[in-house]
Amino acid sequence: FNSLNHDMTLPEFKFIWYMEYSHRMWGRLVGLAYILPAAYFWRRGCLSRPLKGRVLALCGLVCFQGLLGWYMVKSGLEEKPDSYDIPRVSQYRLAAHLGSALVLYSASLWTGLSLLLPQHKLPETKQLLRLRQYAHGTTALIFLTALSGAFVAGLDAGLVYNSFPKMGERWIPDDLFAFTPMLRNIFENPTTVQFDHRILGIASFTAVTALYLFSRKIPLPRRTRMAVTSLLAVACMQ
Repeated sequence: FNSLNHDMTLPEFKFIWYMEYSHRMWGRLVGLAYILPAAYFWRRGCLSRPLKGRVLALCGLVCFQGLLGWYMVKSGLEEKPDSYDIPRVSQYRLAAHLGSALVLYSASLWTGLSLLLPQHKLPETKQLLRLRQYAHGTTALIFLTALSGAFVAGLDAGLVYNSFPKMGERWIPDDLFAFTPMLRNIFENPTTVQFDHRILGIASFTAVTALYLFSRKIPLPRRTRMAVTSLLAVACMQ
């Protein structure tokens, strides 16, 4: 209000307050929905020793995620000396918060599916090994693309250029390496951050498409084929 939104009314402030409040309450509800049943099944002796380790790790991630969220929001409330910039949270902390959420979600989903669905026993052929390695590489690329999206959001980098595939009138903008040292551009220059996110997004879509085409050449179980097809469909929609 002091720095930017001088005309904000009380109802407008209440709207963003309730958005933040709901997000916090939802996060705490998710934590309880995980930790309370985990404690119940642990006490009943339903968990194997390897599963206990995984449950403890996921519980730790749930708590860490909440702590990281508080740490992220705190950065948006700190007065920055000699700064007249728009108040915003640190893009580094935002990326860390999103990254840990993706790890928590993926690990929870993987654990749940591994308990619900029997594992397929497939012959370890060279093609299958290559498909698995390529799938892991595609996963890492998608994760990196999502993290770069957090930097776009944290810096409002999406507002710099709104044309595609070119950025303005150029394929490579002039201010791509405006900051010094050069490494700062990757994390703090809005133009470079948006450019990197575009390149990573295109690379992720290409990798998913290639993974799908490669999987068509290998005899796979129906469940695996459905997963690869769904991945391509979601990539197209995204």
